Amino acid sequence: MLNRIYLLVFLLLSIYPFETNGQIISEKVYIIYAEEFGIIPNTFENIAIPLKEAIKEVKKYNHVKLVFENGRYDIWPEHSEQREYFISNTSTEKEVPSKIKTIGLLFENTNNLIIEGNGALIILHGKMINFAFVQCENIKMQNIQFDYERPTMSELTFEKISNNKIIANINPFSTYSIIDGKLVFYGEGWTMKRYHAILIDSKKSSFYYTKFDPLLMGFASEIIPNKIEFVGDFSKTNYKVGQTLSVRDPYRDQVGAFIAYSKNVVLENVKMHYMHGMGIVNQFNENITLDKVIVKPRVETNRKIAAFADCFHFSGCKGQITIKNCETYGGHDDPVNVHGTHLKITEKISSNKIKLRFMHGQSYGFKAFFKGDTLDFVHGKSLQVYGSSQVKEVKKLNERELEITLNSNLPKGFEIGDVIENVSWTPSVTIRDNYFGGTNTRGVLMTTRKKVLIENNTFFRTGMHAILIANDASNWYESGPVRDVTIRGNRFVDCGYNQTPNSYIINIWPENHKTVPGYYVHQNIIIENNVFESFDTPILRVKSTDGLVFKNNKILYTNAFPDMKSGNSSFFIQECRNIKIELQKKDKDNFDSIEWVGMKKNQIKVKLK
Repeated sequence: MLNRIYLLVFLLLSIYPFETNGQIISEKVYIIYAEEFGIIPNTFENIAIPLKEAIKEVKKYNHVKLVFENGRYDIWPEHSEQREYFISNTSTEKEVPSKIKTIGLLFENTNNLIIEGNGALIILHGKMINFAFVQCENIKMQNIQFDYERPTMSELTFEKISNNKIIANINPFSTYSIIDGKLVFYGEGWTMKRYHAILIDSKKSSFYYTKFDPLLMGFASEIIPNKIEFVGDFSKTNYKVGQTLSVRDPYRDQVGAFIAYSKNVVLENVKMHYMHGMGIVNQFNENITLDKVIVKPRVETNRKIAAFADCFHFSGCKGQITIKNCETYGGHDDPVNVHGTHLKITEKISSNKIKLRFMHGQSYGFKAFFKGDTLDFVHGKSLQVYGSSQVKEVKKLNERELEITLNSNLPKGFEIGDVIENVSWTPSVTIRDNYFGGTNTRGVLMTTRKKVLIENNTFFRTGMHAILIANDASNWYESGPVRDVTIRGNRFVDCGYNQTPNSYIINIWPENHKTVPGYYVHQNIIIENNVFESFDTPILRVKSTDGLVFKNNKILYTNAFPDMKSGNSSFFIQECRNIKIELQKKDKDNFDSIEWVGMKKNQIKVKLK
């Protein structure tokens, strides 16, 4: 039981999160110190039980601050909270049949809370979600960091390589055993059974898809602890001395953090040194701010990877998403992904009732519609929006299927096989003053119809497009169209090297497989005042877009990847209209080539300054 509770009057309530609709409210705030529950730093003991008691105490008060001392805290799965969560973009029924998750810090139905870490380092053991906020409102977590005792990512660095022998040094955090001449990575309660590998060239800060199979096929023996010799046929490998091989089991059975069905959540000065499974997943939240959230390994670990998959993932959110002053480096997937979810119409039950199905294997089971939400009807092949209605009732049939009753009859043009987007849950997005690097994939994936500003960021050697604006109803089923996007003042450095010859730095490419004359999936995109430092000629690819301006940008040639110069067109434009491209005269020699398909030339206006 708590021995002392400190009571004070919170005088600066204009500071988020206790500002309500811009009005300053004076409230009493109870300060709860974690130490009063036996949560003591640097004991290396499992704090799961006392942590649950402290969180239970937190929920007694309307405005409360939970304070940790600086130092290390350890949490094991034993005695930690468990919940069944269906989380977007994670795992199929076959990959991970059970959706029971284990959570380190779990806050449910909690309002008006500040978590003050004072630099505390939370160390997770086994496989766990670092923290979760579910059905919460007005939450701020600050000055805290999270890591794993044994990350589920294993890493080894090549010291010597020949056609028949490789010597590699294993990172001390990557525990292993050699069984019958085979290297086996294991951790706290798990053994790696499947392998997804990324090769890292630290000198170039470049990340590449590769295979772990050659090392599995070879005969492994230990020279000294953490130094392994492999003997076998390595003549066809793409490994090089000094590179680091990072390998993981691809199944996403947990996530880094889970924020769901919550409102007004701020993460400030939060460091995620390792996240297992998908990263920080935001699912059907309203108003989320990430400020100085760092996804990067601790320097002292000498590890390269901090995120098993995406770093910041937003599925079906609304209100305002703000990502500022953040840094991501060392991810096995995209730093930022913002999208909704298309569900397929599988049956017409009546004139105002339909059956829907979650289509992608890794996204299903979660609440995707609420009474009063507005839905758009979309032709799946063309991605053309042709009608809308409001939700009157939602009935869950099973984890894959829903029955939706509408307030009006189905729109003209309705077809079985079309898809539905919940447009009530689409956010405005600001991504400003961030650094995105250290990934083999894209930088920012963006699909939302609300206002988007991507400003003053650095995209450093993302393996694929720095920015991808897609929208599809055939693969990931990630919706939807964009209507107002500004990409301004960013620096793009040598992005796209994993996609040569189509290494377009910005790729606006909806996955529509049918063209409707006069209909364009995306609209109103401005790309201005950016600096493109590119090893290759491709800069911008755009499809099915009405209204795009490319102006006042500087384009520079680099020699970072001299063997990857494709010479492809700098601008590839397909089935668009109202495209305006303004180039500097000095760009004329290298970056003035424009290719267009399926449209008239007069829909592209080019100007040299």
